Amino acid sequence: MKDQRKTEIKVGITVIVSVIILLWIFGWAKNITVNSGRKEVNVAFDNVAALEVGDPVAVNGVRKGYVDDIKIDGERVFVLINLDADVVLKEDAQFYVMMLDLMGGKKVEISPGIVPKELDYSAPQKGEFKGDIASAMAVFGSVEKDLVDVIREVKLTLTAVNSTLTDQQFNSDLKTSVGNLVLLTENLNKLISQNKDEINKLLNSGIELSNSVNNFIKTNQDSISQTITSLKQTLEHSKTLIAKVNELIDKTNKSENNLGKFLNDPEMMNDIKTSIGKLKELTQLLVDQLKNEGLKVKADVDLF
Repeated sequence: MKDQRKTEIKVGITVIVSVIILLWIFGWAKNITVNSGRKEVNVAFDNVAALEVGDPVAVNGVRKGYVDDIKIDGERVFVLINLDADVVLKEDAQFYVMMLDLMGGKKVEISPGIVPKELDYSAPQKGEFKGDIASAMAVFGSVEKDLVDVIREVKLTLTAVNSTLTDQQFNSDLKTSVGNLVLLTENLNKLISQNKDEINKLLNSGIELSNSVNNFIKTNQDSISQTITSLKQTLEHSKTLIAKVNELIDKTNKSENNLGKFLNDPEMMNDIKTSIGKLKELTQLLVDQLKNEGLKVKADVDLF
């Protein structure tokens, strides 16, 4: 009886331990905990890329929680994150859905932030999807046609370049051009070597001329300043004179002065024209008489 009793106790203990271990494994796998001090944060994402309940949540790469719930509200997805009690997030904390491994697993990565004020865990937060291999392949698929066209164009370009480089005439011309360039460089070096003294003299002359000009300017600085001042005054006087001449012309055209009144008086102009005409007739008469019989003067003078 005692042995049977011991056997039943051992079996019972084994079953209880097995159940406890099973529950612990199940809780670890599903991130179930009895700790009442855990924190929950509700984060809104535009896309979670097949994130599932129970997926890990990491803070600066360290696993500190799990995804507790996922709900769809319109165009956004709200993810309820369950965090360990020792996690402290700041107001500038950032939330990302990222790839966990190459098999397509996902996780939520949190950057805790650096500002002094702690995050309000009851307020919804904004998250961002960082992308994964699947999204990268989708992008690649959208630009596949353009990429094929680019590769085709590059291939055609390389073919044209190869055909150009393998062309004998092009190679011959290229060699000739390079040879001419080398010859030109050699001749230029020879020219510089042969005329080194003359070039130095020319440079020295330029330096001396520059120094002379600088000395002249320094020596005659006052005179140059006075000359420039006189020139400016002359220009100002010229402007004043031109303004007065323009004013005189305007007044003359508007008959606002004696000259204008004289030139613009119709009667005066007619008298002048009549006088000029009579003077012309008298001159013509004198010329005709001088050509023919000489100058005839008929004068009837009555002295008394």
